[in-house]
Amino acid sequence: MATKRLSKFLTWISPSSKANDDKKSNSSTQPSEAPATATAPSVKDWPNLPNFDDLPMFKNMRGCAWEVWGKNDQLGTINLLTDEVVKRAAAEEIITGTTVSLNWPLQFPSKPLFGRKSPEVKMILKSPRVVRDDEIHINTQSGTQWDGLRHFGLQEHGVFYNNTPQDSMVVGIVPIHDPLVVDPSLAHIGIQNWANHGICGRGVLLDIVRYYTAESASTTMFKKLPYDPWTTHGLTVTELEACAQRQGVKFRQGDILILRVGFILKYHNATQEERDALAGRPETFAGIEQSEDMKRFLWDNHFAAVASDQPALERWPTPEHTPHMHQTLLGLWGMPIGEMFDLEKLSEVCARTGRYTFFFSSWPLAIIGGCASPPNAAAYF
Repeated sequence: MATKRLSKFLTWISPSSKANDDKKSNSSTQPSEAPATATAPSVKDWPNLPNFDDLPMFKNMRGCAWEVWGKNDQLGTINLLTDEVVKRAAAEEIITGTTVSLNWPLQFPSKPLFGRKSPEVKMILKSPRVVRDDEIHINTQSGTQWDGLRHFGLQEHGVFYNNTPQDSMVVGIVPIHDPLVVDPSLAHIGIQNWANHGICGRGVLLDIVRYYTAESASTTMFKKLPYDPWTTHGLTVTELEACAQRQGVKFRQGDILILRVGFILKYHNATQEERDALAGRPETFAGIEQSEDMKRFLWDNHFAAVASDQPALERWPTPEHTPHMHQTLLGLWGMPIGEMFDLEKLSEVCARTGRYTFFFSSWPLAIIGGCASPPNAAAYF
């Protein structure tokens, strides 16, 4: 079965990318060497990517892209962010020099969702010297974050991206004393791979909030958002495409898709009591729907990553008997999922300039074996 699947994908894997796989395979078996820094091939190496409907099954799950990137791949769709893609995005998008941070301050939300630890920043005065230190203790997914390849696996099958068994990953506190001597099982599909490569390219904002609430030309009145960002609601492909059309956006391979759905806007306008109550009630949020059409939209446009201002990106909770979209994006494709990105200023800049594309830069923390990280993300105009 594996041979049959591999033969189907040979036309989509270039010789140069397979050579890179061989290098990564050899390095991953040598604990005396540092974890291999995965690098994306040239853009010419991905000219004919398969459509979603051409991807094979993994057992009972549709759309498995593991062999698109190679059997030893640790980058997933970040492979699309080649040198040429980054260079073109920087040349075309950085015009005025305006920059926008997309990170919520590390302390927010003060009471995280999904039972995660509240962020702690301890500020230390090192008397008698006039010197200060900070000590930070956070869950890497308490606020603005990238979900990495170790975060969410295929629930029914007990594996993570590229058929990595959950039992192969260590847990607990693992000291690492020598950066050149790292256990490959600790580093495998860790977020340090994205940190070393960078998540940089052309960003595209779909401002769903503004799409629905922008003032009408006839009434000059702002309309009401037709859904509650803090209540379960699924956004459709039709809505995303309509928003892109209104904004004049045309997608291209390697884009980093960013969706403003409204969680942080509502958080800013809520009382502290309403904010604190979020952590104590069942999580219900708006997000992209879990549909085959949505999978086709995300894969067939060949986005390198997808992020939003919502806590889960996808509609939460999922409908009964419907698999999480996280399983497809992270587990089958290796596509980074960004959550709770602060898009409020970005929305203002895009609306003011009429530009909804920009150069996007993100450098996650280089946590060897990490499953997630704050993104350290910014937009450049």
